[in-house]
Amino acid sequence: MGDFVFNLKHVLVVSLAMNMCLIWKISYDEETVANKWSSWEQKLGLCFNGEKHKDHDTILATTSSAAAAPFVRENTAVINLDHGDPTMYENFWKQKGKETTVVTSSWQHISYFSDIKNICWFLERGLMSAITRLHKVVGNAVTEGRHIVVGTGSSQLYQAALYALSPHNASEPINVVSAAPFYSSYPLMTDYLKSGLHKWAGDAKEFNKQEPYIELVTSPNNPDGSTRQDVVKRDKGILIHDLAYYWPQYTPILSPADYDIMLFTVSKSTGHAGSRIGWALVKDREIARKMTTFIEINTIGVSKDSQIRAAKILEAISDSCDHANEKDAETFFDYSYKLMAERWKEIREAVSKTELFSLPDFQQETCSFSGRTFGQLPAFAWLKCEGDVDDCEGFLRKHKILTRGGKHFGASMKYVRVSMLSREKEFKLLTQRLPAIVS
Repeated sequence: MGDFVFNLKHVLVVSLAMNMCLIWKISYDEETVANKWSSWEQKLGLCFNGEKHKDHDTILATTSSAAAAPFVRENTAVINLDHGDPTMYENFWKQKGKETTVVTSSWQHISYFSDIKNICWFLERGLMSAITRLHKVVGNAVTEGRHIVVGTGSSQLYQAALYALSPHNASEPINVVSAAPFYSSYPLMTDYLKSGLHKWAGDAKEFNKQEPYIELVTSPNNPDGSTRQDVVKRDKGILIHDLAYYWPQYTPILSPADYDIMLFTVSKSTGHAGSRIGWALVKDREIARKMTTFIEINTIGVSKDSQIRAAKILEAISDSCDHANEKDAETFFDYSYKLMAERWKEIREAVSKTELFSLPDFQQETCSFSGRTFGQLPAFAWLKCEGDVDDCEGFLRKHKILTRGGKHFGASMKYVRVSMLSREKEFKLLTQRLPAIVS
């Protein structure tokens, strides 16, 4: 009995000690917890747009997410601006409520097929109509005489276009090029499956082979926002125009784009990246058929639910443009243009307060859609570290700003791509932190 009492006393003492430790741990200074966040982030890695940053361990949480934790102070918060997640559009769409809400019954959209008479047989007629109408309203692309191919984002459409344009009986894969700085996912998507049909051949400005090639023309360009034309200009070349950012919140619309293959996406036009809907305007019927075949084999079509949601949103944008003269009416493009213009004003002011960084300048032009005269307002800032800083990505990472370095775009590591599409809190932290960086 005595032994039992003795042991019980020991258990009580140990229990009390453990509880005191727990209380002390909970009340531990939040500054210590914030400091430990920096070591935690180094142990976590993410892939963005399919790219693993082996020298750049990005974190799972951004400053606006629940995982960022309320106890992390603003001066220690990690600002993740590596990827172009268009969360800045959330507030606009929250205001729309039922106007853009789609309700689907369980018995609807069961079939694979949408329109068997159409080349793209899984394209919903409502989405086709909404796409055609919006391009006509904005005036940014010719749709007459084009076939519309819908895809799971423009990334799938890019791969479908490569499949359709590559010779299937050639002895060597066709070369695929784009002028640097090019979109960082192009090389990865081109070579990911190690296809015998096509291969990444690098910077279009350095391509000098007398061989067939496919050139990707991204305009406005990701990452630097510049207006692009094809570079190689040879007889054996085939062009794909990626026009994801050819919308009036990012660039003046000068004329309707009129190319053989044009790629668009709701990700950057409306901000609905999670819907995974893109579309291609294709002039040649056989190319459109081959692109459809690729998507048919790859995913047996595209989600009808996503298509119907996208159609509803595109129609709402066109409706708002039609009613733009009504009192207190603000179109989606008015809202997003003002937001982008304000953000670019703020980041330029932040950069002007330090000699460590610089940003590109853009020529002002008059937009045929809005009548405004302005320079480019790219979705990404192509930020350059001046002076002795040779690794801008690593330099900013030390200051808890995560970006994507120039090497991923075929450019100098003195440059980084910074997303301008984040939530307001993240962007504000960026413009506060940049001028405060000394070295």
